Amino acid sequence: MLKNVALRTHTHKNLTIEGYSRAAVQTYWRIPELKLGFDLGAQPWSFMGTPTWFVSHAHLDHIAALPVYVTRRRLMKMEPPVIYLPESAIEPVERILRAFRRLDRGGVPCELLPIAPNQEVELSREHVVTTFQTAHTVPSMGFVVWDRRRKLKQEYLGLPGHEIRDLRMAGEDITTETRVPLVAYTGDTSAAGLEQEPAIYEAMILITEMTFVTPGHRPEHLQKHGHLHLDDFVERRHRFKNELIIASHFSSRYHQKQVREQVEKQLPDMLDQRLKLWF
Repeated sequence: MLKNVALRTHTHKNLTIEGYSRAAVQTYWRIPELKLGFDLGAQPWSFMGTPTWFVSHAHLDHIAALPVYVTRRRLMKMEPPVIYLPESAIEPVERILRAFRRLDRGGVPCELLPIAPNQEVELSREHVVTTFQTAHTVPSMGFVVWDRRRKLKQEYLGLPGHEIRDLRMAGEDITTETRVPLVAYTGDTSAAGLEQEPAIYEAMILITEMTFVTPGHRPEHLQKHGHLHLDDFVERRHRFKNELIIASHFSSRYHQKQVREQVEKQLPDMLDQRLKLWF
């Protein structure tokens, strides 16, 4: 498979995380087992088969490859993809696609669906995505993918199978739904965005940003530009219950060695070895 952009892969239990993120350059992630991706700052060839995308916000490094992705699927005679965007981005993106249609003289078929904070998107019987508001310089959202299962209610445990069947056929609701957060994705956000959704700290996998790592950044600067600092992780270290925390979107002013030195200085245990720096 042709690899035309930076791409890194990591597997945790039964989920594969693929992607890359660098501030002001490009951000794109996908989880193939869930058949979904987050943000479209670039589009690796191998990502083309993923049919559903959630875009956190409309900055160019998170959305620039949307026309490329849609057009590639058309050329390969694939079904039009479904792309969820903040509501304020829908009309401008539609105008961009119309312009590309004129330039390319070909269709750009896709379904653009608006999303707002505290919304729920059903992916399948097993998985649902919820949205939450983050704190960035433009309207932005984060996402949580939940694993959901239906279990027999406590009062029906132990009943013979034929009785359970009869109750179900009679229209009785005999099950209850349980949800477990699998993946949380914050996109770009200041620390205020982390307080909007408790599941951020509980999800099995957290994909987030750590744009700044060096000392001297004032809180008001971070809030104004809508980004996280290494200090935000240090302050919240005991709240992270995640099995895997992926930190990315480092400022382009940093070298990889500089980032690692700063993080290991302040978090020498790397959050009990759960923190993975994604370069």
